[in-house]
This record gives sequence, C-alpha cells and structure tokens, in this order.
Amino acid sequence: MLNIKEVFETTNMIEHENLDVRTVTMGISLFDCSATTVEETCSRIEAKIRRHAGKLAETADAIAAEFGIPIVNKRISITPISLIGASCCKTPDDYVTICKMLDRVAKELGCNFLGGFSAVVSKGITESDRLLIESIPEALAVTDNICASVNVGSTKTGINMDAVKLMGEIVKKTAVRTADRECIGCAKLVVLCNAPDDNPFMAGAFLGITQGDAVINVGVSGPGVVKAALDKCHGENFQVLCDTIKKTAFKITRVGQMVAQEAAARLVSSSASSTFPLPLPQPSVTASPTSSRRWASRSAGLPARLRLSPCSTTR
Repeated sequence: MLNIKEVFETTNMIEHENLDVRTVTMGISLFDCSATTVEETCSRIEAKIRRHAGKLAETADAIAAEFGIPIVNKRISITPISLIGASCCKTPDDYVTICKMLDRVAKELGCNFLGGFSAVVSKGITESDRLLIESIPEALAVTDNICASVNVGSTKTGINMDAVKLMGEIVKKTAVRTADRECIGCAKLVVLCNAPDDNPFMAGAFLGITQGDAVINVGVSGPGVVKAALDKCHGENFQVLCDTIKKTAFKITRVGQMVAQEAAARLVSSSASSTFPLPLPQPSVTASPTSSRRWASRSAGLPARLRLSPCSTTR
C-alpha cells in the first residue's frame, strides 16, 4: 500500500530527477508464421503482430497520461527471423522483403523500433542464417525502424570465427550502404557474444525461443534518481550507501512493476473474449542495487492467462 509520502517521492523523481519508463516492449513469437512462400510468411507475420501489438502505442500513451509517468518508447521484439524465414527465403532479397514489411508495420503501429531481424550463429551458420546476414546492409539501408543483431559466440560453445569474419564484412558494407546518412545502419546493428535467451533491449532485441506467444517488457531509466540519493548520503559509511541504493532501486522498480501490470492487463483485455478469465497475480518484488530494472509480463496462450514475474536487472 502506497502512502502519501511515497506518492510525493515518486512525483519528485519524475519531475526533478529524470525518472521515466524508457520503453514498453512487446515480444511476439512468430513460430506459427512460417510458410512456403515469402508472401504468405509476410502475411502471417503482419497479421500476428497487428493482432497482439495493434494497440501497444495507444495503451502506453494512455497509461502515461493517466499516471503522469513519461513513457518514451514503444517497441516490438520478435523471434529471430532467420528461424522463421528458413522455409521460404532462398535469396538475401527475400529477407529484405520481410524486413520492409516489418518496417512498414512498425511505423503504422506507432512503434519506435522493431528488433529481431536476427540470427544466432555461435556454433554454426545455416543457409538461412547466411542469407539473412548477407541481406543486412540492404535491409537496414531501406528501412528506418528495424534493428538487426547476430550472436557470433558464447562461453559455452566458443566463438564462431567464420561468423566473425563475415560480420566484419557486413558491418563495413552496412556503413558504406548508409554513408549518406552518417552510417546510421551500423547504429541499428549489433554483433555480440553471449546473447541472453531473451533480449528486449534494442538494438540487439529478439524474443527468445522459450517464450510464450506474447511478452510485455518494461525498461525503467532512473540513474538520475540514484545519483540524487547518493548525493544525500555523501560522507556516510558503506552500509548506509548500500542501503540507500537498495531502497532507491526498489522505488524505481515499483514504477516499472505498475506500468507492466497496467499494460499487460489492458492489452490482454482489449483482445480477450469475455469467456476467458483474466487473473493477474501480484508479483513479488526484490530490491537490487542498480539504476534500471526490466519487468516482464509473460503470457502463455494469450489471452487466457497472464503471468507476471521480475526479470534480470540491466544497466
């Protein structure tokens, strides 16, 4: 239960310490969208994204207006496209076609970025992975809101040096292809090792293969809040410092929790049949000494049931 002091504290964080919800990101699984032709695959992908994220931007704006909490970005992450396009994409141009469709849909839905034009090649490269990677320079040059990523290694499997060599060439080609726009393509491309199973953060975002049909992730930005709290305990001992960080992180996290719950409940309700129950259990909250935390509201078989759980912290 919030008391009036905590309400004022949160208001002060927003107005004077730059606390905001950096993003509300919906992750969408596309495993049921594969088809034998590029056209049919595009049609299925577009239909599913519109079905789940059609009201994402509208809902985020409504929550921001109702609660007075700035929500800066509305984004979408999807299953790595190299997995979805494997059944139909025979040339890099086929992946460019899918990328153009994703960009158009993201713009029409009012989303700032869509991530998941991705491949995971830490142990080996399939033909589909190779075609997607080769399409990246052109795909990022002809789109505005698409982010691409390629995972080339992990601690468990080692580094795929063939993929590293290929991505070095792709980064250069992407820079050349978007040279007229300050090489913006490279700003939307991430080459990484040890990619997490599920990553909602741009530009390396993609929905993990172990996730359900739809996920709501909320990223909260509060470094200004932490700095202000640390300034107030200047000169105190280390225990006071740690306690201050934990208490401040908890307050920041609670804002993300509230937005995640509201967004999940409203987005599910907007597409749910009245015959489906919509239980929304209260999540447990854990404090962590960091300035940003991700909350994920995960759905298994939308719209029947919703699960809310805290996820790993990020800086």
